[in-house]
Amino acid sequence: MKESPSAWKRTTISQNMKMTPLALLTIAIMGACFSSAAQTIPPPAEGRFYHGCYPGGITGEEDDITVRDVQNYEKVVGQNVAWVYFSNNWYADRRFPIETATWIRKHGAIPYIRLMLRSRNHAVGKPEREFTLQSIIDGKFDNDLKAWGRAAGAFGSPLIVEYGTEVNGEWFGWNGKFHGGNKKDGFGDPGKADGPERFVAAYRHIADTVRASGAANITWVFHVDASQSPEAAWNRFENYYPGPDYAQWIGVSCYGPQKPTDEADEIISFRDKFDPVYARVVKLAPDKPVIIPEFGCTSGNPHFQAEDWAQAALNDLLSGRWPNVRGFSWWNERWENDDTPAHNTTMRVQDNPALGRVFMNSLNQHAGDLVKIGGKSPQSRVGSPPASDAENRLRFGRRFQTMGTRASPLDWQLSQMRATEHRPGNR
Repeated sequence: MKESPSAWKRTTISQNMKMTPLALLTIAIMGACFSSAAQTIPPPAEGRFYHGCYPGGITGEEDDITVRDVQNYEKVVGQNVAWVYFSNNWYADRRFPIETATWIRKHGAIPYIRLMLRSRNHAVGKPEREFTLQSIIDGKFDNDLKAWGRAAGAFGSPLIVEYGTEVNGEWFGWNGKFHGGNKKDGFGDPGKADGPERFVAAYRHIADTVRASGAANITWVFHVDASQSPEAAWNRFENYYPGPDYAQWIGVSCYGPQKPTDEADEIISFRDKFDPVYARVVKLAPDKPVIIPEFGCTSGNPHFQAEDWAQAALNDLLSGRWPNVRGFSWWNERWENDDTPAHNTTMRVQDNPALGRVFMNSLNQHAGDLVKIGGKSPQSRVGSPPASDAENRLRFGRRFQTMGTRASPLDWQLSQMRATEHRPGNR
């Protein structure tokens, strides 16, 4: 599905990637701060935070973001971002995503890459047929991983990378349910569930192969969800932990209601959802920084206001309620759920002025606590005006014509799969 960018798109990106004094200074600071052989990213001090975002694309595949998407987000919230989060989908391209990583760096941020080893026919809640955990362990993709690692190392500045996004959720094909589940006689230690044990082995194999190929500039994130599915002891995220040498940071996704049609009993605050998970993470890895790579909630639900949910979440995050939390990023996305426009999900700050004001006021109030990776404090930045639908059609051609102005059905499927997990008591 991934097409070559049009000449118009390439021209637009090159114009947006012009080196500003802020970007040049940020890159210079990065070079000074990460000149050692192992260029992992240090966490900020307790009480200070990296602020990033997934800026939202067009097709919902999470790999078609542009600098303008980031600027649109930054314009609304009044602060620039430390990292930009996006997917590297291997069904589209197994190469290191050099174009996206380059414009993110030129923008003055760190590329945060979701290494998504999934096939073209991947579907929510279905097993992965091509990039199975066992195939990864057996080295089937080693040549691709080595090439990816060489390119990542040659990139020459810090990267954040995760594999196995939200592994404790069966909405992704790398969940242990599809790789042996609770069976204990098909792989490795007979005292451990095969599904999680295979994931640990695959994760370590990926990290080892990429590192051995020269990519010492990666900070690896072990990323779980605040919910889990299936609800079984063997599927607890602790069983998937690859160990302290393979995860510099621990990431937790924590979503509120994702559809305007969610019922009142499905609404749970960020605090109530995150509190019990945070306690488990700290017990598992007390010395590891914790980040929130994904959090968000939809606007348009009659049972709550998105701005109230986000305000409470930001108040708790920025107050230091969870001392090991050192970073967070909002999932700034929208998608269709059915044929009724009022049922469409939007988490985008630019679609809800009240939500945008919550972010701007909270981030500006705590501007001194927000740091750029490398130690520089971010400054307010005003981006370009939002792209119109006509511009998006030029940027993405057939992909936009097919999907319209909303993200892919995968987002809808994912929200459906997660819905029951967001009920109070199913944490």
